[in-house]
Amino acid sequence: MKRGGDLAVAALAGIVAVPLGLVIAVLLRWAADGPVLLRQPRAGRHGRVFHVLRFRTDRRGRIGELLRRTGLDELPRLWNVARGEMGVIGPRPAHPEQVVGYDRRERARLAVRPGLTGWAQLQARGPSARLSRPEWAELDLWYVEHRSLGLDLRILGLTVKALLCPADGTADGASKGTADGSSDGPVRSVR
Repeated sequence: MKRGGDLAVAALAGIVAVPLGLVIAVLLRWAADGPVLLRQPRAGRHGRVFHVLRFRTDRRGRIGELLRRTGLDELPRLWNVARGEMGVIGPRPAHPEQVVGYDRRERARLAVRPGLTGWAQLQARGPSARLSRPEWAELDLWYVEHRSLGLDLRILGLTVKALLCPADGTADGASKGTADGSSDGPVRSVR
């Protein structure tokens, strides 16, 4: 069921993402020579390495800055979702070198597909919201242990809100620990 939902969201997002992605690619190509896409190795479910796609924004000036600030540089990751390497919601995909250093508890993050968005990503939104690696790991692990359709829908809704109101820099409601609003999970206040 989760995979079907991922494909449905990716297909719906693709209606907007494909034309927008083509415009972005043209702008990036106009701004600087070289490829517009970047492939980076990441560890997926069960530690399997795959290549995540994103727009190349280095040396692209204001266009690159805008894409990074809005998260549009990660738009090509919808292709990773369509291929089954990522889900819409899950822990952020880790560098393979980081996974080698995971302890037994942290390896549980690899039990699910990494996601375009997730609980930890929402907690880390905003200019002053910086998570340490242990804080990020705990939030990812909390998600893995408590994942449910309700929590995924809450994360998806908060992500849409954060994308529509990027200047706000908050994920109001993301500091609640569970999908029903109770606060029994690891919480980091987001301002």
